[in-house]
Amino acid sequence: MAVKDMDTIVSLCKRRGIIYQASEIYGGVNGCWNYGPLGVEMKNNIKRLWWKDNVYSREDVVGIDSSIIQSPDAWKASGHVDGFSDPMIDCLGCKARHRADHLTKKGRCPMCGGDKFTEPREFNLMFKTQLGAIEDEASTVYLRPETAQGIFLDFKHVQTVSRLKIPFGIAQMGKAFRNEIRPRNFIFRSREFEQFEIEFFVKPGEQGKWMDFWKEERFNWYLKYGVNPEKLRLRAHDEKELAHYADQAYDIEYEYPFGWQELEGIASRTDYDLKKHNDASGKDLKYYDDQTKEHFIPFVVEPSGGIDRTMMTFLIDAYAEEGEGKDKRTVLRLHPRIAPIQIAVFPLQKNEDLVNQAKVIRDDMMRFFNVSFDLSGNIGRRYRRQDEAGTPYCVTIDFDTLEDKAVTIRDRDTMNQERVKIEAVRDYFFERLM
Repeated sequence: MAVKDMDTIVSLCKRRGIIYQASEIYGGVNGCWNYGPLGVEMKNNIKRLWWKDNVYSREDVVGIDSSIIQSPDAWKASGHVDGFSDPMIDCLGCKARHRADHLTKKGRCPMCGGDKFTEPREFNLMFKTQLGAIEDEASTVYLRPETAQGIFLDFKHVQTVSRLKIPFGIAQMGKAFRNEIRPRNFIFRSREFEQFEIEFFVKPGEQGKWMDFWKEERFNWYLKYGVNPEKLRLRAHDEKELAHYADQAYDIEYEYPFGWQELEGIASRTDYDLKKHNDASGKDLKYYDDQTKEHFIPFVVEPSGGIDRTMMTFLIDAYAEEGEGKDKRTVLRLHPRIAPIQIAVFPLQKNEDLVNQAKVIRDDMMRFFNVSFDLSGNIGRRYRRQDEAGTPYCVTIDFDTLEDKAVTIRDRDTMNQERVKIEAVRDYFFERLM
């Protein structure tokens, strides 16, 4: 059985210390989440894989890490100060606050079913704060609502120091903040989140072929790490939903328990952003093509996704319940490179010789993988705990190990067990986990 509702995955994440509400002992902060010991490992694995596949594995992409706080002039030029807002309404019945476009199909309040609301008013999603000791209008700055603008501001400098020629990309991962009117669906839409983005700069007129390239590249990335292809689709934006700065855009969508929703977007942003910053800053952000001897502002193709949303997708997609009664188990069939723990090492009993041998194997594996060492409970319960955490392999050291110098390796998905010589254990896992 797969995930049928979000309560299932929220409960698992809380129970296993994967993800839980921020400031929980004080009642929590709506739309803000903490990542526990398993959660932070899984999230870091996703980030490492994305960076490896999109930066390290490509000659035409470099990375940066720009400041969360940028000049307020940058957000004015990009249109965020004047236009980054949602229509907000209040239900006159239950007083709940909603985005005007998030009512039910019949125009009723999702909380109480009422149909009487205040007039819509625009609500800017950026968090304001003050820079410096004096709080006045001149000291107002914003927490970035997206990581993209930091890339655009640094475009010319990065291109110069990296000596890159178009087409090339600049990648960034980092925190972003949006003061959502109504955060919902666990970490799918929250107020503090992390993004991964690439701004891929191309010659005007060539954006179409690079849109096709990045659509396929990013779609296949999710398949590569185990997402069910039947729950993944690519959907084009129609003219009504197309952003004002884009000439085409696509969403990679996943079928969540609450329906098909955007997992990642790929947009052709034209030259909108660079042109705005070129004009507003007075700095020349044009690119010089030394072959054609022309100056121009590049067009941009942008693959942009949420790390938190990606992690939630992997969790939902990997979740399964199998068997019945005493044989029932919950298992996360996570890709081995995404799983927060790759290997669990178990001495069969709390016997000194078994424990010592198990620690030798654990210490060797810890040099290369994230390893759990578990002595608590019978071996069946330990297997179930690791299944629920998504651990792909368990290594058991038993009394036969002391004689034949071999261990039992159990596969999470098949539950098959294989006897492997200690001297071959490292190669066994190198082949499957590297």
